[in-house]
Amino acid sequence: MLRTLFIGLVSLTVLAPATVAHADPTLAEIEAQLDKSNKDLEATIEAWNKINIDLAASQAKATELQTKLKPLEDSMAAANASVEGVAIAAFKTSGNLRSLSIMLNATSSDSLMDQLSMLQQITRQQQKEIDDYKTAKSKVDDEKKLLDQTIAAQNTQKTDLENQRKKIEGDVKKLEVLQRKATAAGSTKVNPPKMDPGNLPAVSGKAGVAVSFAQAQLGEPYVWGAAGPNSWDCSGLTMGAWKAAGVSLPHNAASQWNTVAHIPRSSLAPGDLVFYNGLGHVGIYVGNNTIIHAPHTGDVVRYAKVDIDSIVGFGRVRA
Repeated sequence: MLRTLFIGLVSLTVLAPATVAHADPTLAEIEAQLDKSNKDLEATIEAWNKINIDLAASQAKATELQTKLKPLEDSMAAANASVEGVAIAAFKTSGNLRSLSIMLNATSSDSLMDQLSMLQQITRQQQKEIDDYKTAKSKVDDEKKLLDQTIAAQNTQKTDLENQRKKIEGDVKKLEVLQRKATAAGSTKVNPPKMDPGNLPAVSGKAGVAVSFAQAQLGEPYVWGAAGPNSWDCSGLTMGAWKAAGVSLPHNAASQWNTVAHIPRSSLAPGDLVFYNGLGHVGIYVGNNTIIHAPHTGDVVRYAKVDIDSIVGFGRVRA
């Protein structure tokens, strides 16, 4: 009995320190967790942006195909009606082909064979038109069927992402708690001090318009999924900047990468885009080794050094 009690006391002594000694995370650990959480959340947000782009494009394509179908259907109906009209006229005038021959512009009103030959020729021509319309309509129908399948799949994806909206919002709240904890621990990563970019080069043309627009948004808050006018996510900001210059970019960093011309760092010029984190983030270059970007939840549009994070590549907007 005493031996059993002794063993139990020893066990408690060994276990107790492990339970009590659970230390609070260090500032470095909090900042590492914060960095990972920001990147994970941004990847989800950019996926959200992408499915919205794809779905809008598919729906526009569906409208275009429906616009194509209408005239084809109308033309088929008109051709069918024309064939029926000729057949009825031929039947009604079979006793006196002179009036029909005039209608058909026949070369001879005295020859029944001429009349029938002309009638057959017109009918064949109209039937060919009908067949052509049917072939064209069939192709459009096939396109529409595939597109309907694509839209259905995209709507399923969007539903999945809609279900993630609450998760995203929950993650944002957790991130804000983590940011407050990091700030309380003395971190400057949540809201770093303003960076002085120095004397930035003057920029003309469309690139100049895009850069000026981005500069005008400095200090405005990052909000996930936002593309202005008073809040932005990363790809929303670059899209808005180039939209001001009259150039359309998609609201998604990876899609923007697929739109721009890829250039080496040595060719980087103001207005070019810089892509980060596996195409999960993007900023706009303004000169002096500096970008403007919308960093993450809890931050604002700001200047930053080009090497602020792991770079995927550089892109020049096709203006």
